[in-house]
Amino acid sequence: MTSAPPADVRGGTRRRRDSRRGDSVFFNLSRGSGILLLVIMAAIAGFLAYRSALALSKNQGNFFTTFEWAPDGTPSVFGIAVLTFGTLVSACIAMLIAVPISVGIALFISHYAPRRIAQPFAYLVDLLAAVPSIVYGLWGVLFLVPHMDGLTSWLNEYLGWTYLFGQTSSGVPPRNLFTVGILLAIMVLPIITAVTREVFRQVPRMHEEAALALGATRWEMIRTAVLPFGRPGIISASMLGLGRALGETIAVATVLSTNSKLSLHLLDPGGGTFAQNIALKFNEAQPLGRDALMASGLVLFVITLLVNGAARMIIARRKEYSGAAA
Repeated sequence: MTSAPPADVRGGTRRRRDSRRGDSVFFNLSRGSGILLLVIMAAIAGFLAYRSALALSKNQGNFFTTFEWAPDGTPSVFGIAVLTFGTLVSACIAMLIAVPISVGIALFISHYAPRRIAQPFAYLVDLLAAVPSIVYGLWGVLFLVPHMDGLTSWLNEYLGWTYLFGQTSSGVPPRNLFTVGILLAIMVLPIITAVTREVFRQVPRMHEEAALALGATRWEMIRTAVLPFGRPGIISASMLGLGRALGETIAVATVLSTNSKLSLHLLDPGGGTFAQNIALKFNEAQPLGRDALMASGLVLFVITLLVNGAARMIIARRKEYSGAAA
């Protein structure tokens, strides 16, 4: 006769089986979630492409170079030249302003400020990230726009020779792409700051202490140990902010004075963005007009995918700074 295995052996075998079963369930759920996400994205792309094809087949203008947006007119003429320019320019202005400031704030919270100051400051940044877009839009039109006259006048006087800051329309409220870019920078700054701050907090303490032990100053330690480690995180945070800047709707629609004129003078009123155009014209559009708006939404969808893909490529090329081997 063979004796039964000890109770602890049987219990260990049962735990291993439960663990393997749990791992299998988790793996299948994770894989299923990934497949579901791809299916949803493909469905969105397919729907937008179908509706876009209906509109483009009746468009009498060039979709990529036409300034006018009149899909419900006779004949139907619409294009995304003004929308593409406004979306990209306002987003670029926002990122040029927000990213350096966000990195500086994140470094201050994580490495410079005392704990009694850093903690409330971090809570305030997280709170600003949760403020609704309409609140930023109302603040922008009621406070920011009236107080932009001095800055726009200074830029026109001293930097007007650059053409970008040359102002041809005087005496009108500065409801332009430059003001929208500043508003978007304020909106995305809390998001970039919050993510970057958490990345900086993950820097291995040994790296910082080793730099200081070798005689580095605090800034030299940050430049040689913190920033290289956090570079992929900064890029990811910036892409999150850029995604919101590209797709922001209500705040932009509240502040920007729209028209179909494309001008490189950033201080002149006018312009438009994809999201703002869709929000303002969807309710009043006819079926063909709504299909045209879907076509512009498909372009914004593609731009977002390209931006995220470029960010992934940049991060993949800098795996040595990801901290995986720390």
